[in-house]
Amino acid sequence: MDIKYEDEDDKEEELLNLSLAIVTADSSGAAAEKRMRKRKRRVVSSSLNSLEGCEGKIFGLLQMREQMLKKLDRRRDKGVLVVDHHQHHEDQGKGLHLIHLLLITATAVDENNVVSTLEKLNELYQTVSLTGDSVQRVAAYFADGLAARLLTRKSPFYDMIMKQPTNDEEFLAFIYLYRVSPYYQFAHFTVNQAIFEAFEDEKERNNCALHVIDFEVSYGFQWPSLIQSLSEKATNGNRISLRITGFGRSIEELQETENRLVSFAKGFRNLVFEFQGLLRGSRLINLRKKKNETVAVNLVFHLNTLDDSLKISDTLKSVYSLNPSIVVLVEQDSNRSTRSFLSRFMESLHYFAAMFDTLHDCLPVESAERLSIERNHLGKEIKTMLNYDKDEDVASCPRYEKMETWKGRMENHGFSGVKLSTKCVMQAKLLLKIRSHYRPVQFGHGEINNGGFRVFERDDGRALSLRWQDRCLLTASAWSCI
Repeated sequence: MDIKYEDEDDKEEELLNLSLAIVTADSSGAAAEKRMRKRKRRVVSSSLNSLEGCEGKIFGLLQMREQMLKKLDRRRDKGVLVVDHHQHHEDQGKGLHLIHLLLITATAVDENNVVSTLEKLNELYQTVSLTGDSVQRVAAYFADGLAARLLTRKSPFYDMIMKQPTNDEEFLAFIYLYRVSPYYQFAHFTVNQAIFEAFEDEKERNNCALHVIDFEVSYGFQWPSLIQSLSEKATNGNRISLRITGFGRSIEELQETENRLVSFAKGFRNLVFEFQGLLRGSRLINLRKKKNETVAVNLVFHLNTLDDSLKISDTLKSVYSLNPSIVVLVEQDSNRSTRSFLSRFMESLHYFAAMFDTLHDCLPVESAERLSIERNHLGKEIKTMLNYDKDEDVASCPRYEKMETWKGRMENHGFSGVKLSTKCVMQAKLLLKIRSHYRPVQFGHGEINNGGFRVFERDDGRALSLRWQDRCLLTASAWSCI
């Protein structure tokens, strides 16, 4: 559906540039897709080494799981994921029953009631579907997470259920989600605008130099839009210098990220671009700083990866010591760090049910891209989340917490919230307005209904959240040193 805007909206559109450097990943994405097609799912046929006295029931459970996966494979072998829409509509009324069944199963797992857990998991695997409605799909991955939690890590079936996607599969799933959903784009555009404005505020004394220190550079997809925004402000006689110091998980990831960003930046002659890659855990004394440059610290999706409060505290102390002009933070807004497994399970179920529902708004039910996102991105996170404290200290669970908790941490370490500009808010709302969805955009009552996505300000304008219906998904905020 083409959406036409009034003149006022056309002016707004200048605030937002959606030409992200996803195109630079197309070639690598195509290669990854080709490699993926060569791989076939292997059925593990190892002998049962399972819970004593329950071998038969566990074997039956795994057979039921295999049948669920085979239904999907039969559809994929035809080249298209064909969905039985009659069955799909029938299953929509089973959502509440599925949620109830998941909670009963989680309780049985938590109580180490093996017999009850196996019975309920068998029932779940007969009901869930990787190509059904949103509830059936999300429930399939929660069933896998609970099944893995029941088994010990020594069981060969634990590895079968918890099988990790390949790097190629994970990369493709990330690209698909980035393209079709405003989830990551909201995070990146919002904080990039805050960084850009901090740079502009210091242009009289920063020698047109900006240094971004990114603690979780990942694939580097956040930075092309900032590169473009800076280039639009620069002139050939007054070039802007942008240096990004990015922390990554491996040398390979850092090299790929550098190649992608350097390649993109070459298209902007009035911008001098440098990238310095450091492995996570490298000491901050390795940073090269230039005189008077504007320093911005990027903590987008990073603090939750630090598995205890001491590491978070040490990181924030290090950030404060850099005396940056601005620190930007984005985290999932979800209280999943509780010590109680059942509380964490409930919070995770609510959060991921909303995430799977958003995909129903962005992609057709039968979409192969949607399956990739669900299996290799969201599904992986679900299964891992339910098994973080399996045979190890619960403190290793990622810190998924509410905005108020992060706010307290930041303030306790010497940071003060910065009010986000009107431009930040307008840009985020515009993103939802022009973001193309699988479902048509609805208009009514003077408000734009973007299939359930909403943006709203919090903490007197110092935080901006992305919400799906009544569920908060992400919150972005900006901070300065007191």
